[in-house]
Amino acid sequence: MRRLMLIGLGLVVMFSASLSLTGCVVVAPRPHYAARVWVPAYYAPGSVYVSGHWR
Repeated sequence: MRRLMLIGLGLVVMFSASLSLTGCVVVAPRPHYAARVWVPAYYAPGSVYVSGHWR
């Protein structure tokens, strides 16, 4: 009986470890944020600094 419990416990541990390594969960974005992208800060021609913003 003890051996059966150890085998069962080992299978549970291996199954949970394999589930944790399967990757990230993908969730569909909300429609409002679907087309937004972050534009990092940069220097425009004429040494004008443009700060980062959402486009």
